[in-house]
Amino acid sequence: MQRLLYLLIYPIMWFTSILPLWLLYFMSSVLFVLVYYVIGYRKKVVKSNLRLVFPEKSESEIKEISKKFYQHLCDMIFETIKNLTFSEKEAMKRFTFENLDLVEDLYRQGKSILLMCGHYSSWEWSGILNNQNPYLGFAVYKKMDNPHFDRLVRKIRERFGASIVTNTKIVSTLFRLHRKGEKTMTLILADQTPKLGAFKHRDTFMGIDVPVFTGTEELAKKLDFAALYLKITKVKRGYYSARFVPLAIEPKELEDYQITRLFLSEIEKQIKEKPEYYLWSHKRWKHRN
Repeated sequence: MQRLLYLLIYPIMWFTSILPLWLLYFMSSVLFVLVYYVIGYRKKVVKSNLRLVFPEKSESEIKEISKKFYQHLCDMIFETIKNLTFSEKEAMKRFTFENLDLVEDLYRQGKSILLMCGHYSSWEWSGILNNQNPYLGFAVYKKMDNPHFDRLVRKIRERFGASIVTNTKIVSTLFRLHRKGEKTMTLILADQTPKLGAFKHRDTFMGIDVPVFTGTEELAKKLDFAALYLKITKVKRGYYSARFVPLAIEPKELEDYQITRLFLSEIEKQIKEKPEYYLWSHKRWKHRN
């Protein structure tokens, strides 16, 4: 059944991916009407999250942010599909980096990098980074239950040179390469919700007390990797800009959990400025106090 589902869906995705982006964004607008007005996909979750972190906002403001979020979410769905056949030239035009010189300086210093990212703006197109720097590139992901779609996700995310490694294998992979003297840059979505009983620290995220992942910080300290935040900004529809924000160039000099706090502060600033680009449909605050 899993293979049959894949065989049915993949040709549709591939054909969709070869369509021009202007047409995909038109299709995204149609999908938005279906998802928001007809299906109502996770609307209760989205509005509940927004009310929780923005208690000062009126219902009309919450509704407006919610609508903009769904428009952005539908855009991201088609942008991810586009990755199947996206040309490198087009990707570099639509996803740009402001200060690659910082990355190049760290490489010359012999520093590997843990690149902390949040579910904000467009993390899917950030893979174009791997063709623009000298590092051995990795990105962390959670393995899918369907092996056929798992291979598809890997194919999409590895098109521009990165290697995709599961969250269960990334630590051993980086330790092994570090011992060999390889310099690596690893993208980690660091705003995930840890399972109850599987976390070491709590902090506030958007003013709400929640458990937080600290694995990235711990790894940075053990291997002496620089920790950076990838600040992705949506310039306009179909165009993004990213900037590398240093969190800890010498991570061992910082107190425990300070890197995690710095990361949360950076993504909080972006959310407060443009909340519609955060992934409100996942239950980030379900384990709050």
